[in-house]
Amino acid sequence: MKQSVLIVDDTIENIDVLEAILMEDYKLKAATKGKIALRIAEKSQPDIILLDIMMPEMDGYEVCEKLKANPLTSHIPVIFVTAMNEEKDEAKGFNVGAIDYITKPVSPIIVKARLRTHLALSNQQRELDIQVKERTKELHKSREDLVKRLGLAAEYKDNETGLHVVRMSKYSKLIAVEYGLSEKESDLLGLAAPMHDVGKIGISDAILRKPGKLDQDEWIQMQRHSKIGAEILGVHDDDLLTAASIVALQHHEKWNGKGYPDGIEKENIHLYARIVAVADVFDALTSVRPYKGAWDVDKAVDLIKEERGVHFDPMVVSAFLNALDDILEVKKEYQE
Repeated sequence: MKQSVLIVDDTIENIDVLEAILMEDYKLKAATKGKIALRIAEKSQPDIILLDIMMPEMDGYEVCEKLKANPLTSHIPVIFVTAMNEEKDEAKGFNVGAIDYITKPVSPIIVKARLRTHLALSNQQRELDIQVKERTKELHKSREDLVKRLGLAAEYKDNETGLHVVRMSKYSKLIAVEYGLSEKESDLLGLAAPMHDVGKIGISDAILRKPGKLDQDEWIQMQRHSKIGAEILGVHDDDLLTAASIVALQHHEKWNGKGYPDGIEKENIHLYARIVAVADVFDALTSVRPYKGAWDVDKAVDLIKEERGVHFDPMVVSAFLNALDDILEVKKEYQE
């Protein structure tokens, strides 16, 4: 398939010359004005542009600047074809984003050679960009899978199927969306939520699986899982691990300041943790645990309402209630 070239020159005769040189090897489009060239470039996405400089209304420098400023056309290589051949003219052309300079009158051999060279380089760059995007996508997927697996590793200690972390992830995302977080932040929280109890890896099975109420010493040991989780996840520049560390540390804090491990209150508790707190409690209440049976949904919802402004952020409770129909669909799909 022939590659495409957009020729931009205000003189028809100059366009004719370039078309005669290139017509056998390339699919050609032409424009005599800068504004028209910009529209064609955005709509048809040529593989390369041959651009005159001395044009009325909008000269080639301005056209090139606008091409490079537009995300839809910034990748298209631009070669200036012009009678302006002084060093300062060439320097200005490179400064606005051109990749090469061909002087008029043009030589067919030079025009063809320059096009072949720059199209080959452009194709290589395009292929490299695709490979980088694919590799980046794979790395993100691997990171997300690792986070989920680490969350499951903790959950398997006191939940046979590990579905708690799946429901937690989806509940948290639904609440975040209803609360008004962006799609990006909601997705991030959905990925971080499964890590909330990763610190349970450091708690003995005897405590986690105890069928009755924990005594005071056992409860103190159980509370350690929040800080253990934060220590496992550490401090990172990575946004997902940062969010997961926050959630692990703070998801047992309470709106009234009577939670653990640090007894912080209200907005001092990160929003991510305030959302996960509601999702976690709802799922814990409505699921079977070694020390309790599953509550029915109405009873669990009533308790969350009662704890509005006590255990839970009132606005997060409102978001939870607004998202409840979707949450119940998730609960049904991922039931034990």
